[in-house]
Amino acid sequence: MKPTGFSKTVEMPNGKPVTIETGILAKQADGSIVLRCGDTMLLATVVANKEAKEDVDFLPLTVDYREKFSAAGRFPGGFFKREAKPSDAEVLVSRLIDRALRPMFPSDFHAETQVMVSLLSYDPTVSPDSLAGFAASAAISVSDIPFHGPISEVKVGRVNGEFIINPSDEQLENSDIDMIIAGSKDSITMVEGEMLEISEAEMLEAIKAAHKVIIDQCIAQEELAKEVPNAFPKREYNHEKSNPELFEAIRNFCYDKVKEVAASGIAIKEERKRRFTEIREAFLETLSDEEKAENAFLLKQYFGKVEKEGVRDVVLEERKRLDGRKLDEIRPIWCEVDYLPGTHGSAVFTRGETQSLTSLTLGSKLDEQSIDTVIKTGSDRFLLHYNFPAFSTGEARPNRGPGRREIGHGNLAMRALKNMVPGGNDNPYTIRLVSDILESNGSSSMATVCAGTLALMDGGVKMKNPVSGIAMGLITNKDGSKYAVLSDILGDEDHLGDMDFKVCGTTKGITACQMDIKIEGLNYQILEDALEQSKAGRLHILNELLKTIDQPREDYKEHAPRIVSFEIPKENIGAVIGPGGKIIQEIQNESGATVVIEEVNNKGLVQVVSNNKESMDKAVNKIKSIAIPRVIEVGETFKGKVKAIMPYGAFVELVPGTDGLLHISEIAWEKIENVKDVFNENDQVEVKVLGKDPKSGKLKLSRKVLLPKPEKKEA
Repeated sequence: MKPTGFSKTVEMPNGKPVTIETGILAKQADGSIVLRCGDTMLLATVVANKEAKEDVDFLPLTVDYREKFSAAGRFPGGFFKREAKPSDAEVLVSRLIDRALRPMFPSDFHAETQVMVSLLSYDPTVSPDSLAGFAASAAISVSDIPFHGPISEVKVGRVNGEFIINPSDEQLENSDIDMIIAGSKDSITMVEGEMLEISEAEMLEAIKAAHKVIIDQCIAQEELAKEVPNAFPKREYNHEKSNPELFEAIRNFCYDKVKEVAASGIAIKEERKRRFTEIREAFLETLSDEEKAENAFLLKQYFGKVEKEGVRDVVLEERKRLDGRKLDEIRPIWCEVDYLPGTHGSAVFTRGETQSLTSLTLGSKLDEQSIDTVIKTGSDRFLLHYNFPAFSTGEARPNRGPGRREIGHGNLAMRALKNMVPGGNDNPYTIRLVSDILESNGSSSMATVCAGTLALMDGGVKMKNPVSGIAMGLITNKDGSKYAVLSDILGDEDHLGDMDFKVCGTTKGITACQMDIKIEGLNYQILEDALEQSKAGRLHILNELLKTIDQPREDYKEHAPRIVSFEIPKENIGAVIGPGGKIIQEIQNESGATVVIEEVNNKGLVQVVSNNKESMDKAVNKIKSIAIPRVIEVGETFKGKVKAIMPYGAFVELVPGTDGLLHISEIAWEKIENVKDVFNENDQVEVKVLGKDPKSGKLKLSRKVLLPKPEKKEA
């Protein structure tokens, strides 16, 4: 017999109610939720171990979002026909959920916790990424796991000036905003998205529109949790060792010394690290070997707490930063373009101790990235890949390929730049940017945006507007009454601070953003201050970029591929391709160019790619002569190619795609016994059009009429 569950429904502004239900599926998990909107269904589960592992001082939270191909009635691609490793799209949704949930767990809760969200059924009109965070939070809310939520996430679009919550894919195509907002009832916890050069005020309005719906979804979770017996009380735990006397001794010895280093304005990361290490070592010398061994974990943990407290207090009380900058000051910048001679464009961007070397590669339609996920099929022609090798932070560790961080940072930079790259005939290329981070001390993703802009302009890509990016930080006191917004944060300021807010844009407005909060939420006044301060910072950085190269180069690099695009009638696509691809292969072999043809908007779109003008012209002329055939008149003379030899004559190609029959009797005035005695295939022959065969419609040709007629011999 089916068990009785508990459910709540939230009415959405788009008219599609969202229902969350528990007590039916996955009941052995600590918490489980089935969320449904239209025909889209998500299963969210959470499980947390009862005890934390030894000497763990953080929350080992794992969030996995996966899409079942069966949800859309499809088979997975590939040989094995089953879901494999997560796609980049699934990784990005997992990150969205993780970043919204993580700050809402108690800071002293360190038990290994796993949240899993699975797409069970897919409705093309309901995007699951806008509901996944809602489902995950609801699963935690109905469990006994300690949680300072609930939170929820929604997607925001804007069409014709009207905000749309959880828009469909069709609506997003006409939207100038595509953002995911997460928050609790009281504040915002996470923001990510792309925009078409909107203002800071417009972005703030979009966040406020989202927050209204988030509040309703949080209330629904609270009401559902009250009905679930296992949701209360929350489990008791004790995951942190404690030694108040040791902490007080460390604070008394180290706090003032930490503040002194923090206020001294040391610009070099390694030098600051050395000074802080000396303070630790000086305190350790006051302890016996037994005390050090017994309290090794607590010593590391307490040193970190005191260091964090000292640095933050200097910022709040003295308005001084670790490297001596003012709160809104940007680190020194230097840039260079055309650094790599073999690429189609390149740039080095260095800001402080963060450096990106970015390369540009231009390709054809054949180089597009194929996409085959449950939600989306098709291709992408603007790619950005971000690499973060260990040497960039002076570490030695194995390279296992791109992880979630690399995928997320690359995606943010890609969203910041892609809408500023022209599409259609204004840009026939598939574009790939690769950012290799060579040094890192804060905001390498924003360095990627800046280096990407420089590389695109160096490569001659006609950007609509250049883009820069900046990472903003935040330091607050315990009650939030005092705060400091930091521009262009260091890695240490990211680690010790309360916010990492990345904003990208042009002189006209914002193109992308990503905000992560490490405290339970952010009020609108701080958010507004951070946005205004970020604008001044990114415009300063943009000005530095333009000192290096102020507009795209007039032409592409000499060694970059050239692409000519043109349209042909749809019905002539087959003639250009030929049976089994014979004609198009022949065109490519003879010209040396690459030819790509596809049907777009009921027309044939042709791309001819070559590094050589002569080969390109040859291919273009050949294709146009086939696709746009000329009318052949009786009496015209052609120098054609022998395509085939038969016992009764030869077929001669007059123009590409059009041939005629040169009968054996029309080859010469004298009698010909064997056509092969006169011609071989591919020979050039001059012929005249006599007319058309009324039955076959084939053109009738003659060679002999163009030859001198022999005089008759007298009897």
